[in-house]
Parts: sequence; structure tokens; C-alpha cells
Amino acid sequence: MRRVLARLDSTHRQLLETVEPLDDALLARRPAEDSWSVAEIINHLRLVEERVILELEKALEQPPAELGLLRRLVPTRIVAWRLIRVKAPGAVVPASSSDKTTSLENFNAARESLKRLCQTHGKARLRKTVFKHPFLGRLTGVATVSFVAYHEQRHYKQICEVLKTLQK
Repeated sequence: MRRVLARLDSTHRQLLETVEPLDDALLARRPAEDSWSVAEIINHLRLVEERVILELEKALEQPPAELGLLRRLVPTRIVAWRLIRVKAPGAVVPASSSDKTTSLENFNAARESLKRLCQTHGKARLRKTVFKHPFLGRLTGVATVSFVAYHEQRHYKQICEVLKTLQK
């Protein structure tokens, strides 16, 4: 679990170091009509984490459950690859974005809640918790937290692409 949380922190730090110096106007600009702005990406990341926390909390209320070997081997790392574009489910599509300070505070608060949930329940319990991911299927709680880290890596790459496009 320590390694998963370290990956979560590392990517989060990298993302914050990239976006904190930017002004609200740049964060809100879309590189194209059908693309998200950096602010929308951050909002999406927050929405996903809040959804994961909510669903993990519900799953933790259930008796411990085991996934089969093949289900436990689902490589959440593939989420970080940007080879395949995936349409976000409606519940995690950012409707609007707040100012930078509010967006980052909300995003950081969601991250702290996720880490607190991990610390409260521990690796052993999260391994026996089943989360239903809309694309990856059934995952353990530990794999779900790993998914969050790789999902943030995916969108960190997207943020870098957006900024590169906007700063041309």
C-alpha cells in the first residue's frame, strides 16, 4: 500500500507544480472546442476521486469479499497510457470550473480524504473490498487506489499536452 500511496503523492505533486504557477485565464482556456481546459481536467480528477471514495465507502460497508485471480491481475497501469481515448462517464464530466485556488483546494481535499480512507481501513481490508469500475470491471480496493494514481498520470500528460498547445 505504501508504494501505491507514494505513486499517488508523486504524481499529485508533479501536477500541482505544473499548474500552480498558471493564471486563471490560461487554466480556463480550451486548446480546441472539443477538448477540456486544464481547469476542467483538474475538476474531472476531483470528481473521479470523490466518486471513488464514495463507492469505496459503500463497498467497505459490505462483508469482505475476494476477487478471482484473473480479476486481481487487471493491470491498472494501462489507464496511464494515452493510446486509447476513453469517453468519461457523465457523472465525472466537469460541468464548469472554479477559480484556480478553489479548484486546487477541492482537489487536494479529495486526495486527503482518499488517503485517510486508505489509512483508516488498511491494505488488508482494501484487498477484500470490491469496487466496480465502469471500464476495468471489478477491482480490489487496493487496485482502485492504484487506478486513481494512474488516472492522474494519464491526465497529467493531457495537461502537459494542453499547455504545450496553448503556449505555442
